[in-house]
Amino acid sequence: MQSTPKAILAAVFLSLITLNLFSQEEPIVLVTKTGNIKGTLTIPSDIQGVPVVLIISGSGPTDRDCNQPTMHTNSFKYLADTLYKRGIASVRYDKRGIGASRDTTIVFNERDLRFDTYIHDVKDWIEFLAKDSRFSHVIVAGHSEGSLIGMVAIKNNASVKGFISIAGSGIPADEKIKEQLVSQPPLVKELCYPILDTLKKGDTVSGIPPMLYSLFRPSIQPYMISWFKYNPQQEIKGLHIPILILQGNTDIQVSVEDAELLSTSSSFAEKRIIKNMNHVLKDCDTIEKLVNIETYNNPALPLNKEFIKEIIEFILKI
Repeated sequence: MQSTPKAILAAVFLSLITLNLFSQEEPIVLVTKTGNIKGTLTIPSDIQGVPVVLIISGSGPTDRDCNQPTMHTNSFKYLADTLYKRGIASVRYDKRGIGASRDTTIVFNERDLRFDTYIHDVKDWIEFLAKDSRFSHVIVAGHSEGSLIGMVAIKNNASVKGFISIAGSGIPADEKIKEQLVSQPPLVKELCYPILDTLKKGDTVSGIPPMLYSLFRPSIQPYMISWFKYNPQQEIKGLHIPILILQGNTDIQVSVEDAELLSTSSSFAEKRIIKNMNHVLKDCDTIEKLVNIETYNNPALPLNKEFIKEIIEFILKI
């Protein structure tokens, strides 16, 4: 049956309403003494007193949308859009030195970066959002490395009413790196393990073999030293607010055992193991590496539905 002009106009009008309802985004900037950090605020229009979720990305050059130069997932953009549809605001941002926050940082030298730098930035974001009358309360959600950053940043912060750990490690970062190196050839482990042990002690390492330079280059070692000193199991014990631990069972970077370690370390935590969800929060029914990694560069894939259900239910009951 052929559509009438009136029906076509109605469909266009409906699509415009839907676009406005589900895609309202605006830039947001955190001004700091060492440069501005740029992000995206996704917020329901004409609604006051809504919860706002601060989304913290993982390690490496991961931007506000959970993308990297060699990875395109749009996972955090999907998450923000989904929260928006349920009347929940969110802020996601480019870490200093990454994406739009690279050009606006007054001084950014990798050698000067510390894990605590990211922690302080999260504290500043929380203070900034807590002063905004549009928001009823702040919830922090950290993905991968962002889970640990969030844990440390929100300790004893009355402005934060809930914490969500998404694919967060349950062991210190040096142990996690060793765990991820298990499948590597013996020579790689023989070279890497002593370096990791030295950095754990707080000392830098010279004479890094060229094949390991990208991982242990001198400019990144101070950051690794500052990162290795934190134990997620100890940090989560210090949180006395509702906690949700979400972990996919086909994640090839962080395991279900990590979620177990976190959940048993806190009496405030709920744990949810999401079937067939991988590290980038997409559906994947295998831990076979090549197949799993394919989803890291398929931004058209939606988020795992069970993940969305659990995260929304947690936020709405706080």
